[in-house]
Amino acid sequence: MRRALSFALAIPLVVTAAVALAAPIAIGDKVPANFTATDIAGKPRTFPSIAGKKGTVLIFFRSAAWCPYCQKQLKEVRALPAELGKRGYSLAAISYDPPATLAAFTAKQEVNYTLLSDAGSRMIDAFGLRDTNYAKDSPAFGVPRATILVIDAEGVVQKKLTADDYKIRPNNDAILAAVDAG
Repeated sequence: MRRALSFALAIPLVVTAAVALAAPIAIGDKVPANFTATDIAGKPRTFPSIAGKKGTVLIFFRSAAWCPYCQKQLKEVRALPAELGKRGYSLAAISYDPPATLAAFTAKQEVNYTLLSDAGSRMIDAFGLRDTNYAKDSPAFGVPRATILVIDAEGVVQKKLTADDYKIRPNNDAILAAVDAG
């Protein structure tokens, strides 16, 4: 029993040690200088290329392919681009899904904002948002903690919405309130 408990407690440490994780991004931090992710057309995108005049709302989600909570959130936020645009913000969402998966989701769900692929979870790790509860052999290895960042045009995080339970996501009103409060 003691041996099994020791092994169970060591697993998260092994997973964390195998991945270079930054400290979780906080309010007042700048986005990583090397921010680059791939859009659904396969084009590399930097933070300035996705930012609106005043900034962007960046959603970190687990997967458009298999996470029903992410799929629901991604569909619900389709109502936000117009309201965010009035405020000078753009909307983008990022996951470890490949561009083809995100393109298929975009076509099927008529997504009207930028979806970004983070191959190898490099940006997820740079933002310190990797969910370390998954072993390297898990299909969920590399997913981020479900997080929404309100980032100003200079790349500084103004607001951070996150929850310990990946099933809980802020609704559109909470996202707009975070933008308005920033």
